[in-house]
Amino acid sequence: MPARRGPRSRGRPDSARKGGGELSAPRLRVDTPERAGLDPGELRQLVREVRTLTTGQRPWAAGTVVVAGRGPVIAVEEAAGWAVRYAAYDEERDAGTELAPGERVPMTVDTPFDLASLTKLFTAVAAVQQLERGTLGIDARVAAYLPDFRAVARHGITVRQLLTHTSGLRPELPLYDCPSDAARLELLRAEAPVTRPGAVYRYSDLNLLLLQYVLERITGRGLDVLVHDGITRPLGMTDTGFGPRPGAAATEDQRRPWGKADRGMLRGVVHDENAWALGGVAGHAGLFSTARDLAVFCRTLLAGGSYGPARILGPDFVELMLTPPGLGFAVDQPWFMGDLARHGAVGHTGFTGTSLVLDPATDTFLVLLANTVHPRRRTPDNTPRAAAATRLARAVRGPTGGTPPRAP
Repeated sequence: MPARRGPRSRGRPDSARKGGGELSAPRLRVDTPERAGLDPGELRQLVREVRTLTTGQRPWAAGTVVVAGRGPVIAVEEAAGWAVRYAAYDEERDAGTELAPGERVPMTVDTPFDLASLTKLFTAVAAVQQLERGTLGIDARVAAYLPDFRAVARHGITVRQLLTHTSGLRPELPLYDCPSDAARLELLRAEAPVTRPGAVYRYSDLNLLLLQYVLERITGRGLDVLVHDGITRPLGMTDTGFGPRPGAAATEDQRRPWGKADRGMLRGVVHDENAWALGGVAGHAGLFSTARDLAVFCRTLLAGGSYGPARILGPDFVELMLTPPGLGFAVDQPWFMGDLARHGAVGHTGFTGTSLVLDPATDTFLVLLANTVHPRRRTPDNTPRAAAATRLARAVRGPTGGTPPRAP
């Protein structure tokens, strides 16, 4: 594998340097694996394995879309299975009620997905943009921006702790059970950490939800506007935004165990209950996107924050985001990154079946989107995500081609 770049140019190719210090980066193009410096045999096997995930009576996912590449080249872009396969979930049979073949909706590479927790990455980028502008302090106390959030203020939780999941807050709150927006806000304001802030890693939706409130307080704009104006519009990510999103892959026939009305089979409306209760725009969930748009997002970060003429972050701030332990991003996690998790790979997963990995050391990216909760949620199995990432790692050739690395 090529040597890792230094800290101030990590992921930024030589072609990104222009006169006068301006930033630019090549746009993505579809080309052959060989042009990307990737082994075509390994990528063919990756596609075969991802397609197999959608077959059988109880597949891993009803449908999948995978996009993988290196540098500015997309070497794999494939869809398999169904965007909509089931009409409902049958509790007695513990199985989905399948639509007739003519009523099913095939998956395509352009199908939007409910990103679930991949939304957190966009919230994190929006926060780092404010760090770059000097309107937000990484080690500032959240209470400096949200003095009315009493428990957060009392325990001195910082912005860094929200971004690194070290605030000590529990994973989630049942905001969907609150009778009003005012009641939801009051529940958040009173929520105290269950462990000492800064002491341990504890993944929590509440971290990025609180960060949303911080961003909206300091900018006077909604998170949906911040993401659109600061990230998706300049990058040309026209298929990315908060829902509702017609034509999206279906998620769950969602039942309400607390006695409220069932939501039924969800398609194009947010799956996460708290995000739904908050109107569909939340710091932890709510975005919809396509695999191609997410590939642009990955490419932008690998290129130091630029894509074509657009720049959403400076290289130093991209470096800050991706350096362990990561701001919003998980770093070197083999459980879903496979063998890419060796030299600083970063990424995230989403409960609905979404994931992405980008590896600055090899300049590669992998987007694997699947509707694994269709027709019913189940214990997540991340083995296929890790296997796909390992295939991509094995496909990486040297910087000028040649023999791919031997599989471990």
